Amino acid sequence: MANQRILIIEDDVFLGDVLVQKLKGEGYTVALTRDGGEGLKKLREMKPDLLLLDIVLPTMGGYEILEEKVNDAGIASIPTIIISNSGQPVEINRALSLGVRDYIVKAQFSPEEVLAKIRLQLDRTGASHTVEIDSEEKKVDTTAGDSLSGKAVLVVEDDAFLHDILVRKLSGAGAKLLHATDSGEAFESLRNEKSDIVLLDILLPGQDGFEVLRQIRAKPETKALPVILLSNLGQKSDIDKGKQLGANRFLIKATASLDEIVNEIQIVLREAKLK
Repeated sequence: MANQRILIIEDDVFLGDVLVQKLKGEGYTVALTRDGGEGLKKLREMKPDLLLLDIVLPTMGGYEILEEKVNDAGIASIPTIIISNSGQPVEINRALSLGVRDYIVKAQFSPEEVLAKIRLQLDRTGASHTVEIDSEEKKVDTTAGDSLSGKAVLVVEDDAFLHDILVRKLSGAGAKLLHATDSGEAFESLRNEKSDIVLLDILLPGQDGFEVLRQIRAKPETKALPVILLSNLGQKSDIDKGKQLGANRFLIKATASLDEIVNEIQIVLREAKLK
C-alpha cells in the first residue's frame, strides 16, 4: 500500500508550521509550500494522496489551482480539503463545484477535527502511514529541548486549535503551561499561580487582550510581568497601542513561526532578568 503523503499549500507561516507539526506527529509524509504557483508545480511532481489548500496565496490563488487541477488528468482525482478564512456559502459552493471533498473554516476547527477529516479522505484511498517528513520547511525544529525549562507560561488564547499547538510546543520546550481562554480565566490564573510570562491573544471573548494588558500593568503585583501579544491584528495602530500599554513584544500570527515564538519568549525572559 502507498505511503500517506500530504501536500500543504498555505502561506500563513504560523498555521503552516502548526499543520506540519501536527501531521508529522501523526506519522504522515508532509510537504509544505507557501506559494500558489510553486504549490501547483509540487502537486504535479509529488502527486500526493491528499491536498490541503488555502484560497488566498501568492502568485496563484487556490481557485486557480483547483481549475488547473480538474483539467489535468494526472492530478484531478487527488482528494482536496480547503482551509480558508472565508466560510461564506458562495465560497464553499464554488470550491465544491471544483471537486473539493471538504471545506474547513480556519477559525472554527480543532486539531482533532482536521485529523478526522484527513483520515476520512485517506481511508478512502487505502493508503498507509509513514514516519518520514519531506517538507520545504525542514529547517523548522518542532522540538526546542529544555529551552524554557521550569518557566511558567500563561497562554491566553480562545482558538482551540492554536491553543492546543502552542501548549504542545511550549511543553516540548520544557515550560510549565497555564491555560486561559478569556480575561476571567487569565486573571484567575494570575491570582492563583505564579507566571513568568504571558502569551496573550488580543481578540478574546469579553474583555480583549488590550484591556487584559492594561489591567496587568495597573496592578502592583503584575506590573513588571512580561507580556507578549500574539494576534491576527497587525495594523500599525494595533502595534502602537500594544507598545503604549506596555507589551514587551507584538507578534503577528500569520508571520510568526512556532520556533520564533519560543525564541521571543526566551529573549523577553532574559531581558526581564536583567532589569
